[in-house]
Amino acid sequence: MQSIWKGSISFGLVSIPVRLFSATEEKDVSFRQVHRDDGGRIRYKRMCSVDGEEVPYGDIAKGYELPDGEMVVLEDEDFANLPIASSRAVDVLEFVPADQIDPVHFSKPYYCDPTGDSKPYILLRDSLEKAEKVAIVKVALRQRERLAVLRPREGVLVLQTMLWPDEVRVPKFDFLDKDVTVRQQELAMAESYISALSGDFEPAGFSDGYREALEEVIQAKIAGREVTAPVEEPRSTGQVVDLMEALRRSVAEAKSRRGEDPATAPARTSAPKGAAKKSTATATTAKKSTAKSAAKKAATKSAAAKKPATKKSVTKKSATRRSA
Repeated sequence: MQSIWKGSISFGLVSIPVRLFSATEEKDVSFRQVHRDDGGRIRYKRMCSVDGEEVPYGDIAKGYELPDGEMVVLEDEDFANLPIASSRAVDVLEFVPADQIDPVHFSKPYYCDPTGDSKPYILLRDSLEKAEKVAIVKVALRQRERLAVLRPREGVLVLQTMLWPDEVRVPKFDFLDKDVTVRQQELAMAESYISALSGDFEPAGFSDGYREALEEVIQAKIAGREVTAPVEEPRSTGQVVDLMEALRRSVAEAKSRRGEDPATAPARTSAPKGAAKKSTATATTAKKSTAKSAAKKAATKSAAAKKPATKKSVTKKSATRRSA
């Protein structure tokens, strides 16, 4: 790897000299534009639109076009004299919890390699891990000041550039203003689908199928073999006639791919958990009410049975007194 920047991280009054290395690389199959008939490469000339002459690379400068078409030419000295304090320093601005940063703000990551005493570097790394925080920093890369986050990853500090707040677009779509109601049954089925495909993220389990297929085609061309196109699996047209049925089948297919029994997928007519609890509670209440009513009736019958016997006994005693 080749270093793309040298400077230091300002951790309070502590300066940590580091080099930055790109932490990622785009792997793709590169092509040249060629003449189809003979395979000759297509080349482009840098032509000046004013005099029509070809311009050497060393004579090319950067220009800013004004609304009226006039061009303002900027030289290297103009960029070098910009008042950027972070040209050779990573200035720590504040420390924040990592989960407060929306990933949409993240851009390119770089590994930080200490070039001097590694103790201050390790101190900052371990402090960030213990505090469960990341550092928001400013740094100038390729003549441009950038906002970035400094965070530990697998024992190394990673500086990941971020977009400025005004570079993140606000989503404005018509569907956001519509009042759409999602039924509990549909939500429960969607949750079942998420559960069926849930697991720990293992990056090694994914691969670029398009690049692999393209490399196979190139190797077949080199070997003079015939390239056979794979049979494409039928894909959904995106038109959902029955949302619940589509969700139920999705859950079954997801479980089948993971080696589970598709028959364990929730039935289409299953009631949501909340409704089941409510139904159970209602049944229990009804059962208690029935038992209470039965007990009340039994008590009433018992009282009614005792009352006539008492009356009869009193009548008998009165009759005895009269005979005497």
